[in-house]
Amino acid sequence: MVMKNQTSFTGFILLGLTEDEKLKIPLFVLFFVFHIITLLGNIGIMALISKSPCLHTPMYFFLSILSFVDLCYSTIIVPNMLVSFLSKLHVITLLGCVTQMFFFVAVAATEGLLLGVMAYDRYNAICNPLHYAVIMTRKVCISLVAAACTVGTVNSLVNTSLIFRLKFCSDNVISHFYCDIPPLLKIACSDTTLNEVVLFTVAGCVEVGSLLTVLISYAYIILAIIKIQSSAGKRKAFSTCASHFVCVTMLYVPVLFMYFRPSSVYARDQDKVASVFYSVITPMLNPIIYSLRNKDVKRALSMLVQKRSLV
Repeated sequence: MVMKNQTSFTGFILLGLTEDEKLKIPLFVLFFVFHIITLLGNIGIMALISKSPCLHTPMYFFLSILSFVDLCYSTIIVPNMLVSFLSKLHVITLLGCVTQMFFFVAVAATEGLLLGVMAYDRYNAICNPLHYAVIMTRKVCISLVAAACTVGTVNSLVNTSLIFRLKFCSDNVISHFYCDIPPLLKIACSDTTLNEVVLFTVAGCVEVGSLLTVLISYAYIILAIIKIQSSAGKRKAFSTCASHFVCVTMLYVPVLFMYFRPSSVYARDQDKVASVFYSVITPMLNPIIYSLRNKDVKRALSMLVQKRSLV
């Protein structure tokens, strides 16, 4: 499978999360369980929001979209990872690598933008409560989600296209468990300067722009909460934002570590850990975090269970 030149290229070899044969089966079981929890949690959140009229608000509309994005996240990455645990030589074709990278980068960018949209929604709910219903109409919510998906897709199209203009002369071994930008830049034998510049500018504008939206929104939210006189009011305002802020932190810390640095300081083991965190752990924990800390979700679930028991 070693490539002699670009014309003889047939695919990449993914080394996977680990090369230790003793760890592969335990890790397969662990990540299979994680995947099942992710599927059940996110599908459950989407179904609950769809079936509960009391959750038909902008906040929960965005949460249902976030659950769908997390579901896509896990489906793009985890099945391929599980296969790598059970095979000694995991080969992915050029088309397969292109497809996986395109959808992964698109979903990752969309999730970052969606978290920014959710922060903007919380800002309006807390800082402009009297005008909230007028500002966050259904049409506006759908438009914001559509814009996030469009920008995420364009970002992915640009970066994926530039990756596969590179030449991979004698090394088609990717020290990772899926096709991603940093490990591919590492094994390319042609100049990657353009790719790094585009990654820092295009992806940087998307992710950093979304992060700035979150930070600015929360700055105004904190100022508004400080002005609230009652302790109960402050607790309620903080509780509506706490889950979202935890999810933002879990996504952005590893993403910023992974992508916004030169390829010369690429460290495969550290990047694998960061990748596992934001591509596997975060999609699994998001529905749990929103469920455990959210009284509305608990109440809607209780009402749905009672309704089903009476049928």
